[in-house]
Amino acid sequence: MGKAIKLLKKVFGGVRPFNLFMLFAAGIINSVGVTMFLSPVNLYDSGISGLSMLCGQLTPEWLGLSFFLLVFNLPVFIFGCKRQGRIFTVYSLFAVLIYSVSSYLIVNVLPVDVSFASPLAEQDLFLCAIFGGIISGIGSGLTIRFGGAIDGIEVLAVIFAKKLNLTVGTFVMIFNIVLYIAAGIIIQSWILPLYSIVTYAAALKTVDFIVEGLDRDKAAVIITDKSEQVCEALSEEFGNGITLINAKGYYSNNEKNYIYFIVNRFQISKMKGIVKANDPHAFVSITETSEVMHG
Repeated sequence: MGKAIKLLKKVFGGVRPFNLFMLFAAGIINSVGVTMFLSPVNLYDSGISGLSMLCGQLTPEWLGLSFFLLVFNLPVFIFGCKRQGRIFTVYSLFAVLIYSVSSYLIVNVLPVDVSFASPLAEQDLFLCAIFGGIISGIGSGLTIRFGGAIDGIEVLAVIFAKKLNLTVGTFVMIFNIVLYIAAGIIIQSWILPLYSIVTYAAALKTVDFIVEGLDRDKAAVIITDKSEQVCEALSEEFGNGITLINAKGYYSNNEKNYIYFIVNRFQISKMKGIVKANDPHAFVSITETSEVMHG
């Protein structure tokens, strides 16, 4: 008994109840998007979820989506545990389990007919593709935001992409392209795979929105000989923190200051005007940041 308790503490130590609650919700949301919009009209999700849907269509009814979700995802997350970490693996397995169970309940238990058409969008492929992608993207985005992943394709990408000299995003995209081509060949139609690309695009943008937010901050890098005047003017106008880093020009060999400054998109124009007014020769580079944590 004592060994079992120690094992449970080792596996689940550090797991946050609130994260589990959000992952529970994410799994249900993802299953709603897939089973009530995509699966009824034979559209495909991306990654292992899409592969599970295709396999579910080609096998006996008892080997459905829920079965293949577990069969394909569980080994992948366990295999990637060492690389991704224990907490990530626990969160991901929990999310996949909820996704699988809730998919089974929607299809086989709840009084909702999803056998031949979406209960909300009927057989309109475009509506099913858009709303199925958005809703499943919300579920996937919430899973990522709270420490896990609901599809093992990201884990495979992290493990194998570098060995294949690919980025993670490229690996996932190639997997999905192969999946949709295979689906088109198997079902002898390209309409559904093409609409599935719409689903993939809608889900991808939704995941970005959930994980990173709609209005990303901007990081400004300012290289100037008049750092004191520029910093004073920026601080007086915006009241933001400013970081100064010593820099040196390669060709001129002159000492300069590298100013790192965070603004939102509405402040960019004013910020550039202030810099130009204080140093017309300043070099300014503006990049998008996905997340900012304030100390």
